[in-house]
Amino acid sequence: MSVTGPTGGRADDGPKAVSAYPGPVAGAPVGIRGLAARYALLPLRLFLGVTFLYAGIDKLTSSVFLTGEGPDSLAGTLSAVHGSAAAPWLVELAQQSPQGFGTAIAVGEIAVGLGTLCGLWARVAAAGGALLSLSLWLTVSWDSDPYYYGNDLPYFMAWLPLVMAGAPMFSLDSLLAVRRRRKGQQIFG
Repeated sequence: MSVTGPTGGRADDGPKAVSAYPGPVAGAPVGIRGLAARYALLPLRLFLGVTFLYAGIDKLTSSVFLTGEGPDSLAGTLSAVHGSAAAPWLVELAQQSPQGFGTAIAVGEIAVGLGTLCGLWARVAAAGGALLSLSLWLTVSWDSDPYYYGNDLPYFMAWLPLVMAGAPMFSLDSLLAVRRRRKGQQIFG
């Protein structure tokens, strides 16, 4: 079954299938609502991208995060949450090399932040952000009571729309898709 609607051409053209439909799908919002719908994920993408980029840089430039000393270090945090984590095996794995895991987390956050901001491999970047947030929720912020006081679960949930939708607006992914379509039309058209 195909959705049909006017094509914007002559009135006697008749209905066209969705694949040939030049405008929004029949029933889709138009005007300001349509514009808002197209750009709805952009604020979320900017917030998550900037936040993860900043978090990664902050971890790498911190004088205590990668050291094994003090409560603000990753090693101190891992020791503090070991007994209350939902996934203590993840904590134990990280405790084998806190500096290595801290560096991996920071570099991962920077890669996720840059990928999200630029919109390059946006779904992969969002999946990486979701994985980081999920692992931090299962380890560091699991013991938050009530659960909504922990910040990693909302970050995990915020990544999911970007995993599903990618970065359709203002992204390198969309530019590359247009380029691929043009080259495909030249090759096959």
